[in-house]
Amino acid sequence: MQASRTFEDLVQLVKILRKECPWDRKQTHESIKDNLVEEVYEALEALENDDFEEFKKELGDLLLHVVFHSVMASESTRFTIEDVIETLMEKLIRRHPHVFGEKVVHSEEEVSENWEMIKKKEGKKSTLDGLPKPMPALIRAQRMQEKAANVGFDWPEWEQAWEKVEEETQEFKETLASGSAKDRAEEFGDLLFSMVNIGRFFDLHAEDSLRLTNTKFERRFRYIEQQAEKENRPLNDLSLEEMDKHWEAAKKAL
Repeated sequence: MQASRTFEDLVQLVKILRKECPWDRKQTHESIKDNLVEEVYEALEALENDDFEEFKKELGDLLLHVVFHSVMASESTRFTIEDVIETLMEKLIRRHPHVFGEKVVHSEEEVSENWEMIKKKEGKKSTLDGLPKPMPALIRAQRMQEKAANVGFDWPEWEQAWEKVEEETQEFKETLASGSAKDRAEEFGDLLFSMVNIGRFFDLHAEDSLRLTNTKFERRFRYIEQQAEKENRPLNDLSLEEMDKHWEAAKKAL
């Protein structure tokens, strides 16, 4: 079989693998579910690195999982890849009446409001439905806030949201001095949630922002490790002052 550019050939390839490859034949929806999550993060990493050649490959890996799960589902007559495509298209058409119907909108905000109203008509019991609990907490917090804002539950101005940050900061500080472990965890969560909210007013994505900081910390900490290695010293042999000196050098060099 030769590689091609058609979706149908990809589906056929996966069907062949399911029949003829022992590893592919053994897999189940459950056995590869974590791989799907891993591929999402690999695609995000490529995108953040502005590496579109790698991003192309990672999108292919994601597409493979969509097809693989669909082929497995078709083997047990649950659904087919055609069902997946049709369901998606029906949803997109239904949720874009301003494109495929007679609905008139004048802004992105109106589109979001209509989207939530349509989802309610589809049987959603809450505006917050559709946000899985296993999602990364920062992403879920941001999405909950965005959904609530779409139906009008939001601070009018960012300054009011900032007052909430200051309030939660003080409450968290108080629990550090006299609160229980449970109180500290709850107040810490409240502070994080309020910080996500203030960032949202400036189109800052909490998960992306923290990921950038993680990358920056890793880069600078590795610099400290490299300096210790150049000095032929174990890292824990360096004093805090020495580490801090290397940290400041890393901030200038990297």
